[in-house]
Amino acid sequence: MDSSKTIYETTVEEREEIHNIWDYLRFIENTQAFHLVSVIGFEEWIAMEEIKRRIKELFNIEYKNERSLYPYIKTLVDCGLFEVSNVGGKRKWRRKELIVAVKSRKKKQLEEVRVLESS
Repeated sequence: MDSSKTIYETTVEEREEIHNIWDYLRFIENTQAFHLVSVIGFEEWIAMEEIKRRIKELFNIEYKNERSLYPYIKTLVDCGLFEVSNVGGKRKWRRKELIVAVKSRKKKQLEEVRVLESS
């Protein structure tokens, strides 16, 4: 009596990919949040006067009252997207680097081996 068995040799490859959350975030254009994200970077701390100047230069929009920007900045800080520094009575902001490492597993079937046993 012959019986056959199938043995699959598989390997699991783990790949680690690094993603930046900012690559996936999309803000509605021509909103305060969009303007803030566009002018505030990762490297330098930026004060409110500089933020308003950059928005005027980049988008040709002038906010007469800076209080209209504060709720948006506070929301972005509360969500963990911006960092705040309060030194010498002046607040400054910058973007927070949000990097995520994603591991993905990929199974590969190398070969199929049939073992035939005869009795």
